[in-house]
Amino acid sequence: MAKNLLIVESPAKAKTINKYLGKDFQVLASYGHVRDLKPKEGAVDPDHDFAMHYELIEKNEKHVDAIAKAAKAADSIYLATDLDREGEAISWHISEILKQKKLLDGKDLHRVVFSEITPHAIREAVANPRKLSHDLVDAQQARRALDYLVGFNLSPVLWRKVQRGLSAGRVQSPALRMIVEREEEIEAFKAQEYWTIAADCAHPDQRFSARLLKLRGKKFEQFDLTNEHDAHAARDALVKSAQGRLVVAEVQSKERKRRPSPPFTTSTLQQEAARKLGFSTTRTMRLAQGLYEGVAIGGEGTVGLITYMRTDSVSLAADAITEIRKVIARDYGAKALPEAPNFYRAKSKNAQEAHEAIRPTSALHTPRAMAQYLNDDQRKLYELIWKRAVASQMQYATLNTVSVDLDAGNDSMFRASGTTVVDPGFLAVYEEGRDAKNAEDDDENRKLPAMQIGEAVPLADIAADQHFTEPPPRYSEASLVKALEEYGIGRPSTYASIIQVLLNREYVTLDSRRFRPTDIGRAVGKFLAGHFTQYVDYDFTAKLEDELDAVSRGEEEWKPLLQKFWTPFKALVEDKTETVDRSEAGGERVLGDDPVSGKPVSVRLGRYGPMAQLGGRDDEDKRFASLRPGQSIHTISLEDALHLFKLPRDLGLADDGQKISAAIGRFGPFVKHGKVYASIKPPDDPYTIELERAKEVLREKEEAIRNRVIASFQDGAIQILRGQYGPYITDGKKNAKIPKDREPASLTEAECAELLAAAPEKRGRFGKAAKAAPAKKAETAPAKKAAAKKAPAKAAAKKKTAAKKTVAKKAAAKAK
Repeated sequence: MAKNLLIVESPAKAKTINKYLGKDFQVLASYGHVRDLKPKEGAVDPDHDFAMHYELIEKNEKHVDAIAKAAKAADSIYLATDLDREGEAISWHISEILKQKKLLDGKDLHRVVFSEITPHAIREAVANPRKLSHDLVDAQQARRALDYLVGFNLSPVLWRKVQRGLSAGRVQSPALRMIVEREEEIEAFKAQEYWTIAADCAHPDQRFSARLLKLRGKKFEQFDLTNEHDAHAARDALVKSAQGRLVVAEVQSKERKRRPSPPFTTSTLQQEAARKLGFSTTRTMRLAQGLYEGVAIGGEGTVGLITYMRTDSVSLAADAITEIRKVIARDYGAKALPEAPNFYRAKSKNAQEAHEAIRPTSALHTPRAMAQYLNDDQRKLYELIWKRAVASQMQYATLNTVSVDLDAGNDSMFRASGTTVVDPGFLAVYEEGRDAKNAEDDDENRKLPAMQIGEAVPLADIAADQHFTEPPPRYSEASLVKALEEYGIGRPSTYASIIQVLLNREYVTLDSRRFRPTDIGRAVGKFLAGHFTQYVDYDFTAKLEDELDAVSRGEEEWKPLLQKFWTPFKALVEDKTETVDRSEAGGERVLGDDPVSGKPVSVRLGRYGPMAQLGGRDDEDKRFASLRPGQSIHTISLEDALHLFKLPRDLGLADDGQKISAAIGRFGPFVKHGKVYASIKPPDDPYTIELERAKEVLREKEEAIRNRVIASFQDGAIQILRGQYGPYITDGKKNAKIPKDREPASLTEAECAELLAAAPEKRGRFGKAAKAAPAKKAETAPAKKAAAKKAPAKAAAKKKTAAKKTVAKKAAAKAK
C-alpha cells in the first residue's frame, strides 16, 4: 500500500496526477463535495451560534469510504482539492470526516494547491504543502449559511404568496431583478424619430461617404431633425448651397495606440466565449474543466492544457511570460515583442494575485499542434485562451485615424473619417469582441483617399435617412455576466450556476440568445423588489460579497456577520408572511370589461401559471382560462384575453353518442371523450381543431392505452407496462426492471411478484421513500393520471395552512 494518500476532486484529475507521482502515492477523488447541510429546517441554527449540521452526500458515500480505507493505511495525507474557497471547504470537510473516524491520529495532514496539472506543478506543490486555511473555510461556511437562511425562509413566503414550488436565492434574486428591470425598460420605451444626413462623395480615387457635422452654423445633434418635412428641407438646402461639390476645409491625422486586453479571468472567458463562439456559461466552464484536468497528447500522455479556470486574477507566472515571449519572437518576429513584459492589475478588490489568469500551461502547445487531440468545441475554446494569453504579451497596435471636414457652403460642414492599421502588433493574433458596435467600428479599416485643403470633391448625392431610437437590448449571457461582475453580484465561479438556476426555475427563457423573464420570473422579481427591497439591492448584495471576502482574508469574523444579516431579515420575513396580500403578489392586472356580460376581465399569476379571469373576485360564476404559450399577463390585450374564454369547445358527438370537447388544462391543450383525455400538439389547436381530427387523436390515444399493457395479473394489481424508457413491472407502489434476457410477455405472475419484492422503494426528492400510489388500470389511465397529478397540489394546500405558524420551512432546493 502506498505511504502517501493524495485527494483531489475529480477522477479525471486523479488519473492524470497519479502518473506524475509514482508508486509512493495513491491518488483518489472525492467526486466533488462530500458533505452538505442537512436538507431540512434547523440545518443552520441561529439560536445556537449558527451551528451548522452537515451530513454525507449519499451519492458520494462510497468514495468517502474508499478515502477512509486508504487513509487508514497511509502515513501522510495530502488534500489537493481546487485552490479556491470551495476547494478549501471540501478539503476541510474531508479532514473533519477523517477526524471523526479517528484516522488522523499520528499522521501528517497537508494541504497542497496548484493552478495547472503538469508534472512540474504537481511535484512542486507536493514538495511545498501548507496548512488548511480556516479563513477561507469560514468564508465558505458563511456563504453557505447565508444561502441556506435565505432559501429556507424566503422561498416559503413565495409559496404562500405567489406560487407553490418557487425559490428565492441570495444571489439569483438580484440577478433576476436585473433581467426584469431591463424588460420593464423595454416595455416603457417610446421610440423617437430622428433623421441623419450623409453626403455621397465621388472622389476620383475612391468614393466615400461623409456625415453631417454642422448645419447652418450649429453643431448637428441627433434630434435636430425629427420629421420628414424638416429633414428634406435641410437636405434640399444643402444640395443648393453645395452646388455639386464639397470643399476640403480641414484634414487631421492622428496616430493612437491600442493595448492588448489582459489574459482571461473566469468572467471574461465566459463573456468572450459567448460572443465569439456562442457558448453558454455552463458549456464554457464544462469545456474549460476538461482542458484543465487533462487531455491525452500523443507521446506526452495526459496533460492539463490550461491553468485553473476559476479565477479573478489577470497575473501570469514569470516562467509562463518567459515562454510566451519566446513563442512570440519565434512565430511573429522581434518587432511584435515589447521590450519588457506587459503586466496587468485586476479590477476586483479581492482578486487573489497569487493565483494566475487562465492561460495555456505551455505556450508551445499551439492550437494547431493540439487540434488533432481535441474535439471541435475543445479546440475552439483552447484556441481562444491561447490567443488571448499570447496577445496579452505582445506589442501594442498602432492605428492612424484621418478626419476630413468638407465645407458644403452656408456655414454647413460634413465629416469623413477612416482608420488604418499602421502596425498590427497584438491584432495579428487576437482582438477582443464587443457586445455592441460603436462609431469607431464603422471607421475601422476604412481608408480615405488623399485630400488637400481647398480641394473640391465632386458630390454625387446627399441623402436624408429616417431612424428610430431603439430600446436597450435584453441581456445576453455575455452582457449579463459583465453586469453581474460590474455590480459585484456573486463571484466569477458562481455566474454559470446563477444563470442555470434562473433557467431551471423557468424564471427566464433564452429568446434569440437573450434573456426574457417569464411571468413567474417577473412576479417573483417584482414581489422581492417590492417587499424585500434591501435583499435584492445591488449595492447591498455587493457589500455582503465584500464582507465575505474580508472573512476569507481574516479581516472579519463570520458569525457576527451572519448575526448582522439574520436579525433584520428574520423580522422582515415574519412581517411579510402576515401582511402581504396574495392577489398583489400575483401581479393582477385589470384589462377592462367584457362587452357582452359587462364583467371585469383581469389577468394574474395563478396556482398553475399565468391565467385570465372573467368576473370579479366575489362572482360565483366567474371563469378562468390559462394563457397560451407566448402570451404574458404584462402585455396581453383585452381582446386576446376574451378569446381564451372560447374554451372549452364542444366539437360534436362521437359514434357512441358521447360529447367530444377541446380545452386547455394544467398540462396543456387536449381533446376529451368521456373519461379519455388526449393531448394535442401543434399544428393542432384547441381553438380550431375539427371533430374528425379530434376523433383521430382520440383513436390514437386509445390504441396507445391498449398497447401499453403487456400483461396484467390480479385484476390489474400487478401489470407489465410499456414505459417511456422500455417495459417494466409495477404494482403502484414499486417499479421493477425486467431482466435483459427475458421477453416481458413471458414473465409469470410469480416472477413479477418476486422482481417487485426485490425492487427498491420509490425515492422522493431528498432520497426519502415516496408514498405509495394505487395501481392504475390501463382503461382509465389518462383520466386517473390527471387526477393523480392534482392530488399533491391539494396536499400542498393543506400544508399551507399549517405553514403559517413558522417562518422557516423545508425548501425544495438549495438557493444561491
